[in-house]
Amino acid sequence: MSSLDLIMKADRAGTAIGAFNVILLEHAEAIIAGAEAAGLPVILQVSQNAVKYHGALAPISLAALACVGSSSIPASLHLDHAEDTELIRQALDLGYDSIMYDGSKLNFKENIETSKAMSELARSYGATIEVELGEIGGKDGVHAPGVRTKPSDAKSFVTETGVDLLAVAVGSSHAMTIRDAQLDFELISEIHALVPVPLVLHGSSGVSDLDLQRAVRSGMRKINIATHLNHIFSNSIRSTLAADPGLVDPRKYIGVGRTEVSQEITRLLKILDLD
Repeated sequence: MSSLDLIMKADRAGTAIGAFNVILLEHAEAIIAGAEAAGLPVILQVSQNAVKYHGALAPISLAALACVGSSSIPASLHLDHAEDTELIRQALDLGYDSIMYDGSKLNFKENIETSKAMSELARSYGATIEVELGEIGGKDGVHAPGVRTKPSDAKSFVTETGVDLLAVAVGSSHAMTIRDAQLDFELISEIHALVPVPLVLHGSSGVSDLDLQRAVRSGMRKINIATHLNHIFSNSIRSTLAADPGLVDPRKYIGVGRTEVSQEITRLLKILDLD
C-alpha cells in the first residue's frame, strides 16, 4: 500500500503510522518482523544520509523493497529527508511510492517554489510527497527545540504547494538520544485544525511514550523514529560483545540487536495505535 493510503486510514481512526529508518538490511528485517508481530501497518524509510553511507541508492532500497514485498502486513517504502532532486527522481524510478523533499533550510518563498516542483514530480509518478516547514534541527547533532512552525504559514504552504503530508516543528529535534523533548501540544492541535493534510512528527526518538500518544491525539498522523532504534541496536551489540569478547561471527551479535529492535518496533506501533 502507499504511505498516503496507510496514513489516511490512520487519520480516519484517530491513530498514527510508525515510520522507521533503514540503515542496514537488519533494520528492514526488524521493522517488518516487528510490524507483523504487532499486526499493524508500517512505513520503512531510507534517508539521503543512508544512501550516502551505502554509496548508492539501489542496494539498500532493493533490499528494503524486497522486505516490503514479502510482508504479511501493509507496508510502504519512503525516501526520507532528500534535498537532492536527482536522488528523488531515482527513487521514484526505482519504485518508491513516497518521498520527502526537505527544503526546510530555505526561506519560506524558496521552500514553497521547490516543494511545489517536487510535488508535481511526485504526482507524475502517482507517489506521495511529504515536506518540512520549520527547520526541526538536530541532523548535525545540534538540537533546535525552540523552532516552531506558524499555523498560518503551514496552511498557506500546503495550499500553494499541493503536498500530501506536512512535517512541522513543534518542539522535537532530530538525533536525540534522551526522550525528554517538550512538545507544544496546543500548537499541534492548532495546526491540525487549520491544515487539510496529515501532519508528521520528526525527531520522535526524543519523545516519551506518553507524549507520543498525546501527540497522536493532538493530530499527528505519521511518527518518524530512527535514533531511538539505533540506540537500542548499538547497546545490544555492545552488551553481547562485552559478555563474550571472543565472538567473531557478526550474526551472533547483530542478530541479537535485530531481535531487540524488532521487539521495540512492536511495542511502539501498539503505542501509536493508542492500544
